Amino acid sequence: MRTKIARAAFLMTAMMFFAVLAVDIAIPTLVLCIMALSTWLVSLDLPVARKHGGEAA
Repeated sequence: MRTKIARAAFLMTAMMFFAVLAVDIAIPTLVLCIMALSTWLVSLDLPVARKHGGEAA
């Protein structure tokens, strides 16, 4: 009986470890993608963002 409980506890611990590991990889990836997207959006040469000649900055 004790072996079944130990195996079940080990299985639950392993499942939690790998679930946290997946989240630990996914969240930084999401943050880096958002940062890259924001850099790309800022670097676009949009006509709305252009300064018109003769206007103050």
